Amino acid sequence: MTPYVEHGSSWRPFWLVAGALAVFLGLDLAFPGPDIPPLLWLVAIAAVLGVVAGGTLSARRIWTVRVDEHALVVGRERVALSEVDVDHLRAVDAGVDAGAPVLGGGWSVPKGRTGLPLKLADGRTVLVPTRDPAALRAALLDPRGTLGS
Repeated sequence: MTPYVEHGSSWRPFWLVAGALAVFLGLDLAFPGPDIPPLLWLVAIAAVLGVVAGGTLSARRIWTVRVDEHALVVGRERVALSEVDVDHLRAVDAGVDAGAPVLGGGWSVPKGRTGLPLKLADGRTVLVPTRDPAALRAALLDPRGTLGS
């Protein structure tokens, strides 16, 4: 089985903010007039980039979805593939089961993601937050893996 990984966030926001701050710093240095003190620039850049990097890291830790030959992992939560109801998974593409808990935590599926309902062997249904439910479903039903056989 080919491992499936869907990262919870990208580093794009960090680099966009860093680029914008570099442009602002360049403009401050290029134009005459009262300059912003270098220490203030340093503190502002460190604070803003620290907040953006912290948000990116936490999203990557909490919302990254991984499927390997043994389990589905979302953040710290792990579901063994042997616990997944394969017949239910084959019948459903995506959607939201009202009241079903979201793997990885939280009250709802994060913005930009769809909840793939996953029925477990004990009868509970959980939602897997994913940007590409079809690819995740295909990874879970991979005939070379343990779940799809």
